[in-house]
Amino acid sequence: MVRHRPSVLIVDDEPHLSRALAMGLRMEGFETETAASAKAALQILARRTFELAMVDLMMPETHGLELARSIRLLHPTCRVVLTSAYHLTERQLMNADCGAVGFVPKPYDLDEVARFLRAKVEAG
Repeated sequence: MVRHRPSVLIVDDEPHLSRALAMGLRMEGFETETAASAKAALQILARRTFELAMVDLMMPETHGLELARSIRLLHPTCRVVLTSAYHLTERQLMNADCGAVGFVPKPYDLDEVARFLRAKVEAG
């Protein structure tokens, strides 16, 4: 039986972090792609769809909230999860009105991130 491999776009301006997370998630059964900027993420999203996008809040040029809003408008089936070294509460996330379905703090705990993302995929 072929198991479904959820697709995740990881958007972070720190390539070493996004590559490490992508590799770890692939080992956990996810299909991953990385982008180092909002512009690169939108170019990738123009050619394919993802079930999830992990978007860093603090990026140069375009803030993660702006990218999350763009993804929500252009790809309504893609669920956005925000990430940052700065913690966001559920209330702050709701008030941001960016369509994000959750928040994952840095530094990453791979097991927790994989469980969290699987739950978001299963919740559909």
